[in-house]
Parts: sequence; structure tokens; C-alpha cells
Amino acid sequence: MRRLALLTSLTLLSLCLAACAPKVGTERWCEKMDDTPNGDWSVNDAKAYAEYCLFGNYIDKDE
Repeated sequence: MRRLALLTSLTLLSLCLAACAPKVGTERWCEKMDDTPNGDWSVNDAKAYAEYCLFGNYIDKDE
């Protein structure tokens, strides 16, 4: 029973934290990526950064 409660709590916590992340391509996401060391970026992060942030083609809304 304790294990189930712990698993449920961890799942809910991870969902809450994921909901707080800015949407890829928004200006807020670009600012977050500027503060993240380049070695921590994934290939998809680097591609999205180049597509949205370098040329200022931000997605309009943080959803």
C-alpha cells in the first residue's frame, strides 16, 4: 500500500512539473534554453532553438 501511494505521488509530481515547462518555440522557452548549458541540450532542442530563437520566429503563446 505504501509503495502504491509513493508511486502515485511521484507520478502526480512529475505531471505537475511537466505542465510548468514552457512550450517549445515560445520566447520564454528560448530564454530558458539560453540559461541551459549547451551540453545539456538534445538534438531536438538544438534544432528547435535554431528554428525559433535564432531568427526570432517565436510561437505566439505559452500554452
